[in-house]
Amino acid sequence: MALKKDINSLDSEQEKTQNEDTSLQELKKLENKKDIESQSLEVSKRNYYENGFRDFGFNQSILNSLRNKGYINPTPIQKAAIPELMLGRDLLGQAQTGTGKTAAFALPLIEKLADNKELNAKVLVMTPTRELATQVAESFKSYSSESSNFKTVAIYGGTDYRNQISVLKRKVDVVVGTPGRIMDHIRQGTFKIKDINCLVLDEADEMLNMGFLEDIEWIIDQLPDNKQMVLFSATMPSEIRNIAKKYLNDPAEILIKSVKKETQLISQKFLYVQRHHKLDALKRILELNNEGVIIFVRTKLLTTSIAEALENSGHTVAVLNGDIPQNQRENTVDRLKKGFINILVATDVAARGLDVERIKLVVNYDFPFDKETYTHRIGRTGRAGRSGEAILFVNQREKHFLRNLENSIRTKIEEINIPSNKIINEKRMEKLIENVNVSSLAKDENEENKALIIDVLDNLKEKYSMDDSNIAMAAINLVIGNKSFFVNEDDSWIHKQNNTDRNRSNRNSNTRMRNSNRRNNYQNDSFETYKFNFGKFDGVRVANIISSICNSTNINGRSIGKIQIFNDYCLVDLPRDLHRETKNKLKKIKFRN
Repeated sequence: MALKKDINSLDSEQEKTQNEDTSLQELKKLENKKDIESQSLEVSKRNYYENGFRDFGFNQSILNSLRNKGYINPTPIQKAAIPELMLGRDLLGQAQTGTGKTAAFALPLIEKLADNKELNAKVLVMTPTRELATQVAESFKSYSSESSNFKTVAIYGGTDYRNQISVLKRKVDVVVGTPGRIMDHIRQGTFKIKDINCLVLDEADEMLNMGFLEDIEWIIDQLPDNKQMVLFSATMPSEIRNIAKKYLNDPAEILIKSVKKETQLISQKFLYVQRHHKLDALKRILELNNEGVIIFVRTKLLTTSIAEALENSGHTVAVLNGDIPQNQRENTVDRLKKGFINILVATDVAARGLDVERIKLVVNYDFPFDKETYTHRIGRTGRAGRSGEAILFVNQREKHFLRNLENSIRTKIEEINIPSNKIINEKRMEKLIENVNVSSLAKDENEENKALIIDVLDNLKEKYSMDDSNIAMAAINLVIGNKSFFVNEDDSWIHKQNNTDRNRSNRNSNTRMRNSNRRNNYQNDSFETYKFNFGKFDGVRVANIISSICNSTNINGRSIGKIQIFNDYCLVDLPRDLHRETKNKLKKIKFRN
């Protein structure tokens, strides 16, 4: 019996061991299955992000970089340009900002430079502004982040010359810079260009407008003859065509019209506002949206005055114009990206190429000179699939400009009203309720703070016999502060202005003619005519004249009177009481052409 019992016990132990082995095997199978499913999921995910770019033949390091950035499918400009550039062809491309053209030329160039062992740079990219040079250089770095030993450097004015020399002495694959600083380094011999095999001109039309044509041609003439050339421009004036014809060899030509999907993501609106009410209207707009805003004005002087006024109203504001030192400009953009600044007041040139994800609203405080300026302004928002809003301030004299703008962009811009006290107060109440609700739902991980709050509540209830509702009211009162929570300013001017605009629209043509004659008589008495030795033969347009005068002096664009352009000169009516300093600046003026 004892032996039989031992045998049964042994069988039981064996059966238990077998069951454990079976369970262990099942567990291993399950783990293997999970590993396979996980690997399969990872492969599927990788294929999902890479499929759109695999067909170009990029190496795995580039595909990894694109996957990390969340790129899925190439944009139209990338689909058209990348195969041509991979073949080594010259390229002439027309595409608006925000269409993905930086990746269109950067990715194939990185692929071709994957095994570059040379110390000297192989690729030179020229941009019109320092901001765009920084942005393009950062794009090259991000696309090549998975590639070992790939170096990109940005060179531009306003920064330490010696640091740039030090970087250029080491191995560099791609140099991105502005024409002036590139010329300086070439003349000094600090930028070795003998191995340059590709030149990219990015936003060529803007470089042309800024007067860089001679600089561009000088730089091209210094580079090796046997090189690939890439020219991208938002518009294609005759000067750009001439550059392409002179320097590009049988180029592939690509035209990408404005991407409707991107345009539709930007809600374009305008409001009528009289000149003396513009600042008040701006403050009211910012009551509804004041996080991630760029306000565009025409002059440097206005950037400062508007920024000061908004700061006095409690906003976090910074200025971006041509007088700001480069290191300060870079710091300003960085603070905007990180949320330390909510509002940027900028001129057109200073904000060129600016790409900050936080920008949700663009305000055209001053009416843009032309379609291209408007497009570049509103293009600071609604980028890379993000939504955005653009608001245009229009006064009575600018109504016909608005119609022309709508015709040129083939888009109807929606009219909105200046926010009244009622709308602003409703927004303030809504925001207060939302903030209180978010605060109540937040889980404070700081145990010390949590204990302090509980201690304060207990003290208020026990020591001062306060109930929950009284405590809540006191807390909200602390948040509101001593100032009046609701806006109670006189807003009758808003309603009056809307009625005035409607009445003016209903006036007959004879009344408009009489007003026009009265205005002309006034101008004749208070204006003086200036002659400038630039005309139609020089390609000068009205927009060039206005922008050059405003950017070179403190004259406001609305103070400029009649402009007449003849073959080799132009006549401009300017205020009679100009300061001597302003007149001296006018003698030295160079029109943007």
